[in-house]
Amino acid sequence: MWMNPRQRRNFEVGEYPAELDGPRYHWVFIRKVYTIIAIQLLVTVAVATAVVSVDSISNFIVHTKLRPLNYLLLGVFTTALGFLVGLTCAFTSGKVILQSAIITFTAMVILTLYTFWAARRGHDFSFLGPFLSASLIALLLFALIQIFFPLGRISVMIFGCLASILFCGFIIYDTDSLIKRYAYDEYIWAAVSLYLDIINLFLSILTVCSAQDC
Repeated sequence: MWMNPRQRRNFEVGEYPAELDGPRYHWVFIRKVYTIIAIQLLVTVAVATAVVSVDSISNFIVHTKLRPLNYLLLGVFTTALGFLVGLTCAFTSGKVILQSAIITFTAMVILTLYTFWAARRGHDFSFLGPFLSASLIALLLFALIQIFFPLGRISVMIFGCLASILFCGFIIYDTDSLIKRYAYDEYIWAAVSLYLDIINLFLSILTVCSAQDC
């Protein structure tokens, strides 16, 4: 979701790390990124499925007070994030989860193919960075308002739709960064960025579908 200072510096002087590494190494880099993302998603699905299937796990979390530090540690690791996704899905119908997963997968494939197609034709999406960052801050403020002043099902659907659009933009931006602005040895950073985009898109779509199902 974010571009580090090293990447930004290379981009400003007009030198893409991808170009400096060479086409062969760059395609190896891209394969590494998507392999890591696939493994992360498989782990997330496996852990989430365990949380949904075993009632005692979700009941334990709901009825147990965890310290904020534990939530911070959960967000660092892929398995922990999968645990949180599973906890969210535990209180959602299987039909809604499947629908959200299909929509997320379809959107991810279409946006990825579109970004690769656009990049081959010289289009650049780096201009989306400031806009996406500002939109994310606005979305977080909207979420805080929702917590203290709930506005009902309609506002939840609006929030989910706006978040879905935002993270679709992040997928395009981070895929474009994957193609142009990451160096060969930065595949972990690239994979984590895209992984978070996909998970956030899924949760946003899940919010919309859950509100519709109510």
